[in-house]
Amino acid sequence: MLSFPIRTLAQGAVQVEGDLAPDDPVWLEGDSRPVQGVRVTGRLSGAGSGRYYFSGALSGVALGECRRCLAPVELPVRSDLHAIFAEASDENAEEPDVLPLGEGGMTVDLRPAVREQWVLESAVLPLCRPDCLGFCPTCGADRNAGPCACTRS
Repeated sequence: MLSFPIRTLAQGAVQVEGDLAPDDPVWLEGDSRPVQGVRVTGRLSGAGSGRYYFSGALSGVALGECRRCLAPVELPVRSDLHAIFAEASDENAEEPDVLPLGEGGMTVDLRPAVREQWVLESAVLPLCRPDCLGFCPTCGADRNAGPCACTRS
């Protein structure tokens, strides 16, 4: 579970252990998606009136394409995650590092923070292997499969 009602946090900090599924609606078109989900662990606690703080980590495997040959690539992703959530009326609510509370200020939804950190940490330009030769710029053949038949100038 990655969404917590404010009333449960009034009783004290909560331990977080949950997964963000690859088909969750929080993902946007073009995001680097996790293969089987993003595992999130940490602690969510109050941080003053109407403010909440999450400190934890995320991990998973990102699915992407090799930037040279377009082969599918799976890359491990691990990152610390720290986020502050505040009510819309909070004086710091407009700051870029402060996330709004969900459902009209009634929940702390960690999913947008997890998505943002995942996108930042996933490799934007992965390689299938360090010595990937990619495609021939003349004929488009995959040079990892062997030399192409074209004459390069």
